[in-house]
Amino acid sequence: MFSSRLREQRLKHNLTMKQLGVRVNLAASTISGYENGIRKPDISILYLFADTFDVSVDYLLGRTDISQPNHIAMIKTESDQLLTVSLEEMEYLKESLFVFRKYRQLTLKRH
Repeated sequence: MFSSRLREQRLKHNLTMKQLGVRVNLAASTISGYENGIRKPDISILYLFADTFDVSVDYLLGRTDISQPNHIAMIKTESDQLLTVSLEEMEYLKESLFVFRKYRQLTLKRH
């Protein structure tokens, strides 16, 4: 799973193996070895990739499908697209829901 997630993130960020290697101070051949499943990174390299791509190590290892560690929920849209929700967004949604419910309660009382 790591090899495919690494390739996915590298391509998502529009990086060649050489460009990624420069960012993380590794040879392009080392990146290739990771992506082809020939090499396995040590924990410090995993953290380096996670920080570089702003994803969790668990995501890179395939232990979760939530890529960003600060995202705590996933919401499915009507078109079956998955959206992640951060802690900050969750707080905003809670406040908005509170305001909406209060407004709705006042509106229903008038009728």
